[in-house]
Amino acid sequence: MLACAASIPHNEGMTETAKPLTLMAFATLLLIALMMGANHVAARFAFNNGVDVVTAVSFRSVITAVVVGLILWQQRLEVQINARHKKFMLFIGGLIAIQSVCLYSAVARLPVALALLAFNTYPLTTAFWARVLYQHQPEKAILWSMPFILMGLALALDVMGATSGLGAAEQWSQIGSGVAFALAASATFGLALVLTQHETVGLDGRLRTFSSMSLVGILAVAAALTQGGFHLPEAPAGWWGLGMLTFLYGTAFTIMFTVLPRLGVVGNSAIMNVEPVFALMLAWALLDQAIAPIQLVGAAMVVGAVMWLGFRKR
Repeated sequence: MLACAASIPHNEGMTETAKPLTLMAFATLLLIALMMGANHVAARFAFNNGVDVVTAVSFRSVITAVVVGLILWQQRLEVQINARHKKFMLFIGGLIAIQSVCLYSAVARLPVALALLAFNTYPLTTAFWARVLYQHQPEKAILWSMPFILMGLALALDVMGATSGLGAAEQWSQIGSGVAFALAASATFGLALVLTQHETVGLDGRLRTFSSMSLVGILAVAAALTQGGFHLPEAPAGWWGLGMLTFLYGTAFTIMFTVLPRLGVVGNSAIMNVEPVFALMLAWALLDQAIAPIQLVGAAMVVGAVMWLGFRKR
């Protein structure tokens, strides 16, 4: 969401009318992007110290769902849901669960920023699913941005192995599975966005968000139990990573859930797509993950194109 998951659409539970972007709103959006990027860096610490992807998704999702549920209870939200909503909410929740596992799997295999950049192709997959399922013609802006996003991604990932000196075959043997997971996360997130837009009309966004997070948590816990239980950290750094990824994601999600609707910044949520930039800086400082200058150019192309799509006038 966006990264993002982001794992939930950034406008979930928000009002539809955007107000002028104030300094406070801008700072809040940047803070959310920072915490989302830091969440993935913390996840890498957890993965490096014995935690598996399903355990990370379980802790993050269950605790966040509990917090959001308490907020809904405090707000006394009136629940109005029909049979069609129920069916598609279950399906969308399943997609978000798959997306969460795929994105964390990519983070475990690639430099954090590159995993998020590959995931940031979701505007293209969203347009693809809208075309396939609802015969929506892609906007010209999407078509124009497509070559920039794909070219930037190719540079950032060093797909030919020129920067690393490994050559294409060896480079893909190292990054192939991670890229596949990131693109799978992009595809499932794009499908979830399209179905949310078309199949849950009239359903309160806050309820959609709570439903998705709860289902992700339930599925992740069930998956962990079928695999012999949770894989907990083997070292203090892993506990810090697991704790921080849960805290950062839950805090960012709660701010997005409670503060942004009041600020009215729905139309400016593309600012949160700087998440890979924050992840790049944090991964360089904390994980010693660095990328070459030409890869930085590619990263800038992807982030710039996605932000331009978010800010364009409809």
